[in-house]
Amino acid sequence: MSAIVRNDPNPRLARSVVHGNTIYLTGVSTTVGNDIVAQTQEVLRRIDGYLTAAGSDKTRVLQATIWLKNIQRDFPGLNEVWVPWIGENVPARSTCQAELAEDAELVEITIIAAI
Repeated sequence: MSAIVRNDPNPRLARSVVHGNTIYLTGVSTTVGNDIVAQTQEVLRRIDGYLTAAGSDKTRVLQATIWLKNIQRDFPGLNEVWVPWIGENVPARSTCQAELAEDAELVEITIIAAI
């Protein structure tokens, strides 16, 4: 049986969970920046850091789930940042609209990646 490693846990969640050769990131969001482009850039910067810490990177992303506060307004801006960031190694991806935890948050992204 392979170990399950929970990174940066608190009483509600772990920042990431590693099982076997897979890392599962919790939802990553930010209130840094006041538009979708700035917030997406910051979220992806943080995701890069979490993946690197686990021995992975964006070329190994298997699945992304993205929540936008206002999908009609923010979908184009999200993709403006996402497409060059992810490059040719596109994962399975879902994008939907949702109420986010903080009023100032515009985007939240969860990632599953191979290590």
